[in-house]
Amino acid sequence: MEDKIAAIQGCSPSDYSASPTTQFFAFIGLLWLSLKIFSFWRMIASLFVIPGASLTKFGRKGSWALITGASDGIGKEYALQLAAKGYNILLVSRTQAKLLELSKEIKEKYNVETRELAMDFALNRDKDYTALQRLIDEVKNISILVNNVGLSHSLPVPFAETPEQEMEDIITINCTGTLRVTQLVVPGMIKRKAGLILTMASFGGIMPTPLLATYSGSKAFLQQWSTALHSELEPQGVKVQLVQSYLVTSAMSKIRRSSLLVPTPKQFVRAALGKIGRSGSAQGILGTSTPYWAHAIMHWAIATTVGTMNVVVVTVNRRLHADIRTRALRKAEREAKKSS
Repeated sequence: MEDKIAAIQGCSPSDYSASPTTQFFAFIGLLWLSLKIFSFWRMIASLFVIPGASLTKFGRKGSWALITGASDGIGKEYALQLAAKGYNILLVSRTQAKLLELSKEIKEKYNVETRELAMDFALNRDKDYTALQRLIDEVKNISILVNNVGLSHSLPVPFAETPEQEMEDIITINCTGTLRVTQLVVPGMIKRKAGLILTMASFGGIMPTPLLATYSGSKAFLQQWSTALHSELEPQGVKVQLVQSYLVTSAMSKIRRSSLLVPTPKQFVRAALGKIGRSGSAQGILGTSTPYWAHAIMHWAIATTVGTMNVVVVTVNRRLHADIRTRALRKAEREAKKSS
């Protein structure tokens, strides 16, 4: 019957079958879709099902955790939550009064030891790093290092108009400070064949951010450096993990109210410490995690649909920060008029 119909229509039955080229592209499309579905469920399992590694794998309770940028926001929360888990805390930040206040709070709440060092990372003074080295030698066992110290622009600004001092401070604090502190801690971890290094990153490092170009570049540097360091130190028993995040309520973000996409430092740090070794949405990026669920889903969606360095993402980022800059300048202008 089919032969008769085909004969009437002037074609053979084989003409109705898909060509090898069509079949090949159909297979590629099905494979691509299958991989994306697998990637999504892998992310969900990483975020909600599979637990992270225990912190005791990297150092027993009673050993020390060193936190930079420890006096406020995420750094302060890392100090509190690690102290709650039984680790002694070495606090490093700029403001002595805040360090002493936090140190007192930690001792009273968690009955662990603390040490403090007030240093301004922007100054990059050798004497400060020498003082930090003495403290590290004194406590002897730094099991966990949290590289949290960081600086962004005071407001979105074109690169050509960025103050020279602001550029220098961002690079010195975000990059040089992180490297120098890590280099002081790593030899002891290698010797003990155990340790954990967490470095705070930013979506600005994976999605180029116009009007925050220097900050964005500094965080991209940390991504490359941390991934390379992960590969170097993993065979020696030291875990290196870059912690990716979108916005968190903090002085740096200038956001006070939390929301679905903007957690509090407490929520974010709980997720970060609970997902050591889990990638979240940072699949295929060695030694990197996006641990907070809303950030991870956002990261996965952008990377999957358009890509993190796509012209669409960069353009949207530019418009967003241009709007923020305009509103900030208008606010400053209004306040200047009120004070005059």
